[in-house]
This record gives sequence, structure tokens and C-alpha cells, in this order.
Amino acid sequence: MNVQHSAQTKPTGTLVSKDGVDPLWFKDAIIYQLHVKSFMDSNGDGIGDFPGLISKLDYIADLGVNVIWLLPFYPSPRLDDGYDIKEYTGVSPDYGTLQDVKRFIHEAHKRGLKVISELVINHTSDQHPWFQRARTAKPRLGAPELLRLVRQ
Repeated sequence: MNVQHSAQTKPTGTLVSKDGVDPLWFKDAIIYQLHVKSFMDSNGDGIGDFPGLISKLDYIADLGVNVIWLLPFYPSPRLDDGYDIKEYTGVSPDYGTLQDVKRFIHEAHKRGLKVISELVINHTSDQHPWFQRARTAKPRLGAPELLRLVRQ
């Protein structure tokens, strides 16, 4: 194993990064996967949301997990259960705001929980600007808009 500038070795031989995090933490992780929309509704609209999820973090931590894996929560027309992402840097308004997500991550970390998110870049909504540009692009060999569409 090549341990360079970004990592160091503890006396036990365990590889850790400069910030003290084991880069292989996922090998022993106990992961709880959930879909925000179906986990906990805080405002009575029938759709789960980040405030509801925050209210259940103690419950999740008590299960003995150490990682929460979130399914896509980005804006989407939800024709593919949220995997048809319209905006990769936003939060579906049904689930809350970006501030709610930041608060959720902060609260999860306070309880020793890591948070991972499913980022599905090979799925894009037909409402995404990339897709819209590809639809209107003039057909020409090597057109980046069309290549992006084909690859998606």
C-alpha cells in the first residue's frame, strides 16, 4: 500500500487521513438507507421531509447504525422516483430547504452519524438544462450537447 502525503500510519498499522479519518471507514459501516419522502413527515402534507428526519435522528442512532445513506432528494419531476434529477445542487421543496439539509447533516454529525447521498449523474430529467439544450441543438458531428444526451 502506498501511503503518501494525504495519509499517515497509526502505530497499529491502520491507515488514516491527515484529519484522522480512516479512508476505509465504509468497510465496517452499518448503513441505514432511507428515502426522505417516505421517512417522516413533519408538516402533515403526507411527504417526508428533512425536519421530520431530524426529529428521528436519535431513533436512527439508537438502532446502532453509523451512516445514513440518503436516496436522491434533489428537485425532480419524479417520473423515475426522484432519479430523474432536474437540478443537482438544489433540494426538492417538498423535502425542505438547503438550510434544512445543512441542519440535518450538522445534527447527524453531533450524533456520530456520517451522511452519504446518492448522486446519480447518469440520470437527468428531461427538464434539466443539459437535456433542453440537447433537444434544441442542431445535429452536427461531435456536438457536445448531443454527445451529453447520448451518454445520459
